[in-house]
Amino acid sequence: MKRGFAVVVSALLLAACGGGGGDDQGSGEGGAAQGAVTVDTRFGPVTVEEPPTRVVALGWSDAETALALGVQPVGASDWLGFGGKGVGPWAEDLYRQAPRLLGTTEIDYEAVAALQPDLILNTRSDNDQVKHETLSKIAPTIAAPEDVIQYGTTWEQQVELVSKALFKEDEGRELVSDLEAKFADNKKFDGKSTVVGAYFDGKFGAYVSGDARTDFMKAIGFTPRQDVEDLASGSFYVDISAERLDLLDADLTVLFPIGGDASALKANPLVPEKALVLEDKALVNAFSSGSTLGTAYALDHAVPLFGQALGL
Repeated sequence: MKRGFAVVVSALLLAACGGGGGDDQGSGEGGAAQGAVTVDTRFGPVTVEEPPTRVVALGWSDAETALALGVQPVGASDWLGFGGKGVGPWAEDLYRQAPRLLGTTEIDYEAVAALQPDLILNTRSDNDQVKHETLSKIAPTIAAPEDVIQYGTTWEQQVELVSKALFKEDEGRELVSDLEAKFADNKKFDGKSTVVGAYFDGKFGAYVSGDARTDFMKAIGFTPRQDVEDLASGSFYVDISAERLDLLDADLTVLFPIGGDASALKANPLVPEKALVLEDKALVNAFSSGSTLGTAYALDHAVPLFGQALGL
């Protein structure tokens, strides 16, 4: 680790002793008047002494979750490559000032430290302990809960973790309740099988339970193909060889390209004839976001397409 980073961290640790609060962060249940909050994570409990005012959101959709709770990160990772403010169109208007965009799988610790955060969110990530320990030297860092696969933190778990760390548990419960009700209103596909797949660099793969996309489908009544689920080994995605594209067959097969348009995918003769290919990049990103805001957008825009594809 560079000496400059160590110096920055030391200075920030000294500065943190001076406290500080924000006038737009809110307190919610467990606010400043009620003392510190402690958040349980896979790496142990993390105590946040008072409502944070400088939040850095590194985990997948952590920034959108903070925004949904009324908190604006000063720095964030742009996992889906939105550019601009680093969030989807369903969330970008919630920023008054664009955050500094940071790396995703490779973290620039000096850039994080330079933002002088008093809280780091990394709740949906690769669950790397070394990364967590390094970030924790900068500021209290909220990691994933116990017993989830890499990037497997559910949207409910993410809201629970983030809302508690932000002293906004009441708002978090309301977010969860609202989205659960929206899922219930869209639960129209009981008894239908599904596979959600992606096409990247000429290769196919499928998502399994524990991934936000497949969990989305389950929540509206679909059942994933069990033989695809059985291919998973502690991961959210499995490769599907060209010889086994029959595994993509289901009552509703949802496919989308990663890193390009859908032309090559639609032209591939091995793709199941009735597959629904998602071409709208905003919709694909919403479907993949795993945030309450993006998921609500996907429910509004994807579910009608699913019904049309099934003739419902």
